[in-house]
Amino acid sequence: MTEYAFAARGLVKRFGKTTALAGVDLSARPGSVLGVLGPNGAGKTTAIRILATLARPDEGTATVGGHDVVREAARVRRLIGLTGQGSMLDEELTGPANLVLIGRLLDLGKAGATDRAHELLERFELTEAARRPVSTYSGGMKRRLDLAASLVGRPHVVFLDEPSVGLDPGKREELWRMVRELTAEGTTVLLTTQYLEEADALADAITVIDHGRVIADGTPAELKRVVGGQAVSLRPTDPALVPTAALAMERVTGRAPDHPGGHTLTVPVDGDDTAWELARALREADVRVTEFSLHLPSLDEVFFALTGASRKTHEETA
Repeated sequence: MTEYAFAARGLVKRFGKTTALAGVDLSARPGSVLGVLGPNGAGKTTAIRILATLARPDEGTATVGGHDVVREAARVRRLIGLTGQGSMLDEELTGPANLVLIGRLLDLGKAGATDRAHELLERFELTEAARRPVSTYSGGMKRRLDLAASLVGRPHVVFLDEPSVGLDPGKREELWRMVRELTAEGTTVLLTTQYLEEADALADAITVIDHGRVIADGTPAELKRVVGGQAVSLRPTDPALVPTAALAMERVTGRAPDHPGGHTLTVPVDGDDTAWELARALREADVRVTEFSLHLPSLDEVFFALTGASRKTHEETA
């Protein structure tokens, strides 16, 4: 078994005068989820296209399952599945017909392709719509069928390019469950997304790309520490006591708390001990709270801190 399910080193891709990728490194170990984040136009989809053998890099190398995506493209295609931003389904066909067609193209044989199609339709809860053309499916059903289509060949690596765009929260949760099931079975997933909570919920590691360059990578917890340590957020039971709570927080921490909205107050703390001191100070001030949490910054804060800083640097040097 190779150390990495896929690995890219120094990927460069240019389109005329535009550099989409400027030396990107990406890798993931078998059975893990790599989340790739970045603003629109950052280069995420271009990186997936290279790994999926749909585009050639101008510089750098990439392998999937130890096979070079340029020199051994045919072997790589046997190892991967891809769900792109747009549907690749034939909407005039039924769901089973789409899956069987893909299975036949993958040389599963008629019986093997049919069995695999029925298995995937049941897994993705699409059997009731089996006789209907895909054009009659809802957006969530089409996304589930898209994902099923990418799994027909039992791929070792699945590339999901913003798979939950347009899904309502309930359908997004279904997609997350399916991704977790895939990795539990040993499949490796590269997930691009603009939903920060999605990356936080699914990714074992995250790479942030902006202007075609990797600007940060690490686990979600490691990236959250980029914008600072822990913080305490609280909400007094009585809104009239917000000023009293704010004074207690500043006295303990030496910092005036942020007041992001409503009656919530947030202040950075040095660790658990400071949080306990703050709880005691609130009790002494007779401030009761409905919420009190010690937490790391959100991934949203990390994303905007990183890409905002990157954009400012880019503009200053442009």
